[in-house]
Amino acid sequence: MNARNLRVEGWVVLAGVVAATFDLAYAILFYGWKGVAAERILQTIASGFLGRDAFQLGWLSVALGAWSHYTILIVAAAVFYRAGRHWAWPRQEPITAGLVYGLLIYGFMNFVVLPLSAYPYPMRFPLLTTATGLLVHMVGVGLSISLITRRAHTD
Repeated sequence: MNARNLRVEGWVVLAGVVAATFDLAYAILFYGWKGVAAERILQTIASGFLGRDAFQLGWLSVALGAWSHYTILIVAAAVFYRAGRHWAWPRQEPITAGLVYGLLIYGFMNFVVLPLSAYPYPMRFPLLTTATGLLVHMVGVGLSISLITRRAHTD
């Protein structure tokens, strides 16, 4: 592997880690305000794989939730980077592209991934949760992925 590929991979991983951290920090603050522990949030993420069993496995499911959350967003950053190699628009309009990508990620996770997973709760979209979730996905997730992976194209 050459040095340029390592730099590109570094930017892509950084983009995914930053996006995942923004999203997780939002969830911990938003649901923590409602009395939900951070561990429970990560177990809820793991419940996509394990269903209700995730809440009985303690730190094992916390680790699985963290690993899967960060992995999903690193993959999302890699997809965005690859799209930018084929289409100029994400590189030329990184703010708009990032905001749109955040919406796409939100939609894909909530309307494709979660319904097909073992997630044990019914899907609901209360106004405050939906509005803040969309905003965080647009700015914290999509925009950070767009702006950081843009550097991978210029390195």
